[in-house]
Amino acid sequence: MIQYLSILLNARLGKDDERGATAVEYGLLVALIAAAIVAVIGFLGDDILGAFDKVENSIGGSQG
Repeated sequence: MIQYLSILLNARLGKDDERGATAVEYGLLVALIAAAIVAVIGFLGDDILGAFDKVENSIGGSQG
């Protein structure tokens, strides 16, 4: 009986370890996506700003 409980406990602890690893993997994935967004905005920043300026000018310019 004790051996059975020991097996169950070890299986439970193994699942907790996998959850921790999964959280780290998701954290790395989110960091990679954030870095990609920053890189794209840095690379296309002037083009994006120009597009917003065109839209602003087409609707009448700034009010402030």
